[in-house]
Amino acid sequence: MKNCIAAVITLCIVMQVNDALDFEKTRTAYSAKIFGFSWENCGKPDDPAVLKTLTLSPDPITVPGDLTASASGNTTVELAAPLAVNVTLEKEVAGFWVTVPCLEEIGSCHYTDGCDLLNQLIPPGQDCPEPLHTYGIPCHCPFKAGMYTLPESDFYLPDIELPYWLTNGDYRVQGVLGAMGKELGCLKITLSVHSNN
Repeated sequence: MKNCIAAVITLCIVMQVNDALDFEKTRTAYSAKIFGFSWENCGKPDDPAVLKTLTLSPDPITVPGDLTASASGNTTVELAAPLAVNVTLEKEVAGFWVTVPCLEEIGSCHYTDGCDLLNQLIPPGQDCPEPLHTYGIPCHCPFKAGMYTLPESDFYLPDIELPYWLTNGDYRVQGVLGAMGKELGCLKITLSVHSNN
């Protein structure tokens, strides 16, 4: 939602969380604090989709709780379906980074079309949620080439339910956006999760 690539990657991660709700055996109530959120572009120098700025506060982020975010980014090419998204989720275990496999569409998963995921989260024809609607930021493909800016905005992070195996620890998530065999952008996020349960 912060820009084209961030929108697709972030919504893929959200989609993973939503999918977890369908599996009763792996559900657990979730209340946590997220510490040390950081991000970086991890793509090639000539990748067309790049996140320029992203700030989140407070630190730690409380779930459920209030979040303030601002961001900007740009793409030099139109992003249209199908947009492949490869998500790699890693957890630090005993000083080593271990890849979390793709389980029930959560973890290190490949999505053949991020545009389809956006359509599942926000049905076509429905207005984009706030504050995207107010600032004219699209939430469906295609995303035209250009600059996208989300001014400082307030959000509420609701209660969520996650798989039991997504426990306390240090995580890093990398999302790579591509089309027709070419990388369009890459975003890496690191954070620490401390559950209150």
